[in-house]
Amino acid sequence: MAEEKKKKEYNFREFSTCEATIQMLQKAAADGVETAFQRAAEMKACPIGADSACCKHCAMGPCRLNSKDPYSKVGVCGATIDTIAARNFARMVASGCAAHTDHGMSMLDVFREVVNGRIADYKIKDEEKLRSVAASIGIEVEGRETMEIAKDLYEELERTYTQVDGEIPFVSRVPKKTLETWRKHGVVPRGAMREIMEIMHRSHMGVDQDYENIVKQCSRTALADGWGGSMVATEISDILFGTPKPLVAGVNMGFLKEDHVNIIVHGHEPNLFESMIDSVNDPELVAKAKEAGAAGINLLGMCCSGAEVLSRHGVPHAGNFMSTEAVIATGAVDAMAVDVQCIKQALVQMSECYGTKFFTTNPRAKIEGAQHVEFHEHEPRKCTNKVVEMAIERFKNRPGRVVIPQRRDMGVHGFSHEYINYMLGGTFRGSYTPLNDNIINGRIRGVAGVVGCTNPRVKQDWVHVELVKELIKNNVLVVQTGCSQIALAKAGLMKPDAAVLAGDGLAEVCETVGMPPVLGCGSCVDNSRILIACAEMVRVGGLGESIADLPVAGAAPEWMSEKAISIGQYFVASGVFTVFGVTFPTIKETKFHKLLFEGLEQMGFGKWGFAADPYEMARMMIDHIDKKREALGIMGPRERKLFDMADRRALD
Repeated sequence: MAEEKKKKEYNFREFSTCEATIQMLQKAAADGVETAFQRAAEMKACPIGADSACCKHCAMGPCRLNSKDPYSKVGVCGATIDTIAARNFARMVASGCAAHTDHGMSMLDVFREVVNGRIADYKIKDEEKLRSVAASIGIEVEGRETMEIAKDLYEELERTYTQVDGEIPFVSRVPKKTLETWRKHGVVPRGAMREIMEIMHRSHMGVDQDYENIVKQCSRTALADGWGGSMVATEISDILFGTPKPLVAGVNMGFLKEDHVNIIVHGHEPNLFESMIDSVNDPELVAKAKEAGAAGINLLGMCCSGAEVLSRHGVPHAGNFMSTEAVIATGAVDAMAVDVQCIKQALVQMSECYGTKFFTTNPRAKIEGAQHVEFHEHEPRKCTNKVVEMAIERFKNRPGRVVIPQRRDMGVHGFSHEYINYMLGGTFRGSYTPLNDNIINGRIRGVAGVVGCTNPRVKQDWVHVELVKELIKNNVLVVQTGCSQIALAKAGLMKPDAAVLAGDGLAEVCETVGMPPVLGCGSCVDNSRILIACAEMVRVGGLGESIADLPVAGAAPEWMSEKAISIGQYFVASGVFTVFGVTFPTIKETKFHKLLFEGLEQMGFGKWGFAADPYEMARMMIDHIDKKREALGIMGPRERKLFDMADRRALD
């Protein structure tokens, strides 16, 4: 009989900076349970695939080119490294755009049913947001009834997806000069379905074989995500469930409660979570939980659907993407319900090991071995009530011991574009003028969006945290979404007192306004809030005429999904220098790489950057911000004065 392979021992502190996650990884290893961190350590990334030097788009291949000498050979069909890499990149953009666009379409479907009276469980909660969104795309709102406006808004936003010609509705929000650049280069999105269909066609074998032309369609497709599908998802979610405003909320596994029935919702679409909130607060279900011996029902979020309710309702967040397996190892999770995107298939086996009830709920995302309880927006409580009832049953029969890391991190979350506008200018004079003024006078050097995933190929959270510390130390205001936001919340950087880590200028602004130096904006689909903020900075004036003129930069330090590539490309196409970490699917010195990293900027767009080291990443972003400040003529010493109440009164 062959000897059983000896399991390799790991120092889990090399995998993560999150103390709760490390504790649970150690427990899982002791229990003989494997996680993504071990699998990543044992499965080396394919170097050819990482460089995007392989093509499997037809059965004449797969073809592998030499990344060390990329022009030494071509594929069987004759495809060069530039064509192959551009096609691979295009398909990543297509998949990422499809994910966000399908999310947005599902939100719009719910909105249609609410407006037509066919869904009773959800209602329009933010009429002011409804009216402002409608007005922003040219719908008349004065003197009209709410539902009349809502029906017009639905019909207009539907064009985001189905239109085959023209320009998508939210193009009306794009700064004039930025839009001129898009029109000049033919990248204004027509409709998301058309753009995704076309990019998939172009990247098919034997179709588009000019890397520059492929990248053009990459930009048009990605813009259909950022200014289309993602923006629709965010705006409709706000209208239906409320626009976030800052609130204090907790993050980390310490918010699990041993004497409660613990339920985690993980995924990306808010509908399931909103209904789950109703279910866990249902008096009958709470009574059932108490009859089972529990003190109550405790609801937590994970990943991006968790980030949405963290921002909207203050529901505690148990951890980001790379903690989703570790949290189950506590033994305290009675049920985990998931919908779409970033759901590890390994969660099924992990749940079996610890007796957690694991449920898929969305017809688009079933997992072999998982119990499927389908969620329907017309009768949402049928699903969420059942999940709660099954969680109560598991609580009564919890197997094994419960170990909950006692780490709870508090922070301020929920900085929507609307609240930032109000925060800076007040009720009657809400404006980005104070932000622009303090960038011009030098108190704030610039603004950085630090967003995205966590990736087991790097130490969890470390790059996010070190990058942001370096940025705020250099007076760069940071805005965040997605799993990055949770990393920073665990590090304590989303509290106003974190301003002590900022440079003198940014710290003074934070202390005056009463805000943290790091502003959490929601889930990854809510990157559209950052686009709107950039457009507003241009509209207010003083910082150039296009988004490409702004002293801003973006980063996804631990990206891992195709959605991240689509997000990155729509920021680049909008005019933002965007730096990715971990790896990047190009080969240096190829023409395709040079186009993404240099050529696009020369055409009036933004550009890509890459750095694995957070300090190098920060340097690149700060250098870019300084370059933009110099071009605007605001690098020299200026009067450093906050926009105070006297200034506001002078405007009256």
